[in-house]
Amino acid sequence: MNKTSLLILGLITSFCFGFAFRTITVKQNKSNTTKMKKVTGIGGIFFKCKDPNKMKEWYKTHLGLDAGQYGANFEWRQAEDPTKKGSTQWSPFAETTKYFDPSTKDFMINYRVENLEALVEQLKNEGVTIVDKIEAFDYGKFVHIIDVEGNKVELWEPAE
Repeated sequence: MNKTSLLILGLITSFCFGFAFRTITVKQNKSNTTKMKKVTGIGGIFFKCKDPNKMKEWYKTHLGLDAGQYGANFEWRQAEDPTKKGSTQWSPFAETTKYFDPSTKDFMINYRVENLEALVEQLKNEGVTIVDKIEAFDYGKFVHIIDVEGNKVELWEPAE
């Protein structure tokens, strides 16, 4: 064989071994780690205002948003499984509410999550401030955390 043929053969062999090695290591890494799904969507938008009833009426009159006692609920279908419903809540709160405490912000976002207990343990290990204990209701489990800028965040695992 001439030098060019040996060089080409060597390059092809190196490529094949490199590809095989990469394939083996990537498959092992994927099988050894299961990345936990954290936030799956927005569960609600909550904000403070001077007069929640007046705010609800304004949104009903001008934007057709029919908000009851707890605000408006938007239903939708989950992208991964359209047979499953989801919802997002829109709720104005009185500006004097203590529900957003200890945050001093005028809003709070509720994020939908999966496996709230495991997520809370992971967040504790990462040094995230957990405000309260997980509470369970007919419509799901909740807990509150504080983000890096002092915003109170509500995490919600919907009941199935």
